[in-house]
Amino acid sequence: MKQVSKKISVKSIVVSMIGIFTVCVGLAFNNNTLLGNDPVGIIYDGIRAFFGLSRIQLGFVSNFVNIVLMIFLYFFGRKYLNIGTFLYLIPYGTFISIGSNLYPHIFTNNDLSTRLIAGLIGCSLYYIGISLFVASDIGVDPFNGFMLTIRDHTGWSVRRSKITMDVVLTIAGYLLGGTFGLITIVTALTTGPAIQFLSVNFKKIIYAHER
Repeated sequence: MKQVSKKISVKSIVVSMIGIFTVCVGLAFNNNTLLGNDPVGIIYDGIRAFFGLSRIQLGFVSNFVNIVLMIFLYFFGRKYLNIGTFLYLIPYGTFISIGSNLYPHIFTNNDLSTRLIAGLIGCSLYYIGISLFVASDIGVDPFNGFMLTIRDHTGWSVRRSKITMDVVLTIAGYLLGGTFGLITIVTALTTGPAIQFLSVNFKKIIYAHER
C-alpha cells in the first residue's frame, strides 16, 4: 500500500498484470458461488443487484466504480494516481467478465460441495493475485488509493482506515443487495495475513536477482 519505490520494469508490469487477472478471476468465482464476497466484491455485487444487472455484468459495474474512485483521487488524493492505479482500471472489468464466463464452464454443478470448492479456489486466486500486485511494487489500486487518502485526511493509521473502509463497504454492499456469507467472513479474517506472507515470498522469488 505504498507509492512506487523502485524503477518500473517490463517484468514488474507483467507480474502486476498477472496479479490483476488472478484477482479478478478469483473475485468472479467467489461472486458466482453465492457464498459471499470480499469487502470490495460485495460493493460491486451490491451495485449490480441494486440496478438489476446480471452476475455476468459484474465487470461493467467494477469499471464504473473504479472510474468514480479515480475521479475522487484526482481531486483529493492525486499522489496515489500512478501506473499501478491505471493498470488496475484498464483491464479490471474485462478480466472479471472473463472469470464470470469461465465459472459455469469449470463448475458445472451447483451443489454446495462444488460451490465450496469454487470458493476455496476463488479465495486462493484472490490472495495470490493481490500478493503478486503488491510484490510488483508499481503503485496502488483505486480502493487502496481511496483508503490512503482517507488516512491522510483523518490522521488515522493505515490499519484503522483499512478496517473502517472494509466495514463500510461490506455494510453498504449488503444493504444494496450484495451477497454476504461465508466467503465474506473468511476473507475479512484471512486476507491481511495471507497477503503479507505471500507478497513477501513472491518478492523474494520473482525479484531475487534485483536486490
